Amino acid sequence: MKIIFMGTPEFSVPSLARLINEFEVCAVFTQPDRPKGRGKNLAMSPIKQLAISHDIPVYQPIRIKKNEEIIEVIKNLKPDFIVVVAFGQILPKEVLDIPKYGCINLHASLLPKYRGAAPINWCIINGETKSGNTTMLMDVGIDTGDMFLTEEVELTSTITAGELHDILSNSGGELLVKTIKGIVDNEIVPVKQGDEINSYAPMLNKKMANINWADSNANIHNFIRGLNPTQVAYTHYDNGVMKIYKSRAIDEESNKSIGSIIEVSKEGIKVSTGSGILLIEEIQFPGKKPLKVKDYIIGNKIEEGIILN
Repeated sequence: MKIIFMGTPEFSVPSLARLINEFEVCAVFTQPDRPKGRGKNLAMSPIKQLAISHDIPVYQPIRIKKNEEIIEVIKNLKPDFIVVVAFGQILPKEVLDIPKYGCINLHASLLPKYRGAAPINWCIINGETKSGNTTMLMDVGIDTGDMFLTEEVELTSTITAGELHDILSNSGGELLVKTIKGIVDNEIVPVKQGDEINSYAPMLNKKMANINWADSNANIHNFIRGLNPTQVAYTHYDNGVMKIYKSRAIDEESNKSIGSIIEVSKEGIKVSTGSGILLIEEIQFPGKKPLKVKDYIIGNKIEEGIILN
């Protein structure tokens, strides 16, 4: 079983590792090396590092679409499958039609909900109680192809995007193996996606991470969880930026102004919201490490009465 794997970030690594153990991965496609760190030195993607460690040929086209040379390479490899996990490029129909059994994608949501670039973040931001992985047959749309298998994960009210990322990343490889074997053995019937419950999960950006304190404490809590640890939710405290990693919605009401710091203690920072009180438990200021509030206030002061915005 000859497989071309396409992926880039850390999320894709367990999937590639599982496929290497189970099949013949004849080539890996990943995004070009990018500047990273303070020195802005070029760094390989996690997928490229794993491929090189297994002596698998690596291709890094800036863009596959309309790149006749790279499309010819894919054709000459004669893959049974192309497997895509967070690659970062849209494949043209010319490439989708090359593999014997098709192009298979692992998507980190229960499709058709949360199609798009940031499904893990948005399902938590929106307060979902379950998520999971879906394997699908790729078409020219964005995460719109027929579905093969799904695997559900129950979500607690405290799970962060980073924690869900690791759960889905680690379980995705096994779902891909089951999907590939099921397709070859004619044991899986693809199911068309319905559009009645579809939603889109757009890419995150720093500007959107600013907390709106007029929202409810529950929604702000979900917002903080959903941005941890990628963008990290933030607010402005005394003309400076305070990043917030961890919080808790408290079943109390406040008559203070929205965004007001009501109380500061070892328990955390109580803030008045549009509905209820939010307890901030872990914070970070510029140039400092993230700290639990109880540790931060040992040598620093958070003023009560200041309005966050």
